[in-house]
Amino acid sequence: MVSPDEPVAESPRRRAAHLGPERRRPMILDAALEVFSERGYAGTTMQSVADAAGVTKPVVYDSFANRDELLLALLAREEQHLVTSIVAALPADPAVGTPEEHVLEGLTAFLRSVAKSPQSWRIVFGAQYGAAPVVSNRVRAARAFLVEGLRLTLLKSLPGVTDPDANLPVLAEMLASMTESCARMLVVDGTDRTPEELARTVSRIVAGGFGGV
Repeated sequence: MVSPDEPVAESPRRRAAHLGPERRRPMILDAALEVFSERGYAGTTMQSVADAAGVTKPVVYDSFANRDELLLALLAREEQHLVTSIVAALPADPAVGTPEEHVLEGLTAFLRSVAKSPQSWRIVFGAQYGAAPVVSNRVRAARAFLVEGLRLTLLKSLPGVTDPDANLPVLAEMLASMTESCARMLVVDGTDRTPEELARTVSRIVAGGFGGV
């Protein structure tokens, strides 16, 4: 029996298990997603990511050499979700239905996906401006994927278009820009329009020009 006057030996404190860089990377990427989403590329530092992850800055550097490498890894992780949403929004058979119907159905599905993953899309929009060329080039490559998908869709949806080699890339770029603008309105600008309302507006423009809105 221990006397009340005798000091009680403290149990040795368990040290947290050391996590190597590979096991820390998902945790750091989760923190980076939060920071990049809130502060953008210019406002994000390795220290701010470390603070969000609850680790020291050297721990972040053990996993990623610099901020650009961190952002590239984050884009690669989120890209799979984004590409999936883009592919799912393209019509299965563009030859069936009208261009207006294709835009309405596809854009509605796409913008709903954007609204469900706002942080992922904020990463994409934020990386387009001010980031290192290797980062912005990756974002542009993903956008080119979207434009090419739209071009192929329009090729089947508009078989009678004049000079398709010259005009379809222009139409695809214009539609991609409208799609991107709607997504930006949802996750960056904070519009009060719903994905369904934005999709209807764009589909009416495709059907009848601005006079059809």
